[in-house]
Amino acid sequence: MTPAPSQRQTLRERLTLLAREIAKFGAVGGVGLLVNLAVFNLVRHTTDLQVVRASILATVVAIACNYVGFRHFAYRDRDKSRRTKELTLFLLFSAVGLVIENGVLYTATYGFGWDGPLQSNVFKFLGIGVATLFRFWSYRTWVFRRLQPEPEPASVGDGRREPQPGRVI
Repeated sequence: MTPAPSQRQTLRERLTLLAREIAKFGAVGGVGLLVNLAVFNLVRHTTDLQVVRASILATVVAIACNYVGFRHFAYRDRDKSRRTKELTLFLLFSAVGLVIENGVLYTATYGFGWDGPLQSNVFKFLGIGVATLFRFWSYRTWVFRRLQPEPEPASVGDGRREPQPGRVI
C-alpha cells in the first residue's frame, strides 16, 4: 500500500527540511572543525601543554564559535524566548560532546601510546566525528527547539471564530 499523495508530500517536505538543517549544521560544524583543529595544532606546537589538554582548550574555543553560528545561522528561526535555558543546555550537551571527543583522543594517546602529530590529529578528528553525531541529535532535540505553531481557533458554523479564554477577537 502506497501512502496518499499528501502523506508523500509531507514526508518529502520533512526530508527536505531535515536535509537543509543538516546542511546548515554541517556548515557551522565545518567552521567549528577548522577552528578546533587550528587551535589544537597551534597550542600543541607552540606550548608544552599535553595533547589532551591542548585538545580540550581547542574544543572550548570551537564550542564558543559554534554557539554563535548555530544561534545566528543554522537555528536562527528557532525559539529565542528562553536564551538562558538554551545556553545552559547548549553548554551541558557541548560538555558531553567534549568528553566524547577527547575520550577518543585520550584512549588513543594514553591507552595505546599513539601520540605522534599525525596520530593525534587522526584521533582528534575521529573523536569530533563521534561527538558530532551526539551534538546534532541533542542540539536539535533539546537546545534549539522549533517554535510550536499556534493552534487554529475553532470556528462556529456561521463562519465566525469561537471565542477563546483570554483572547480578544
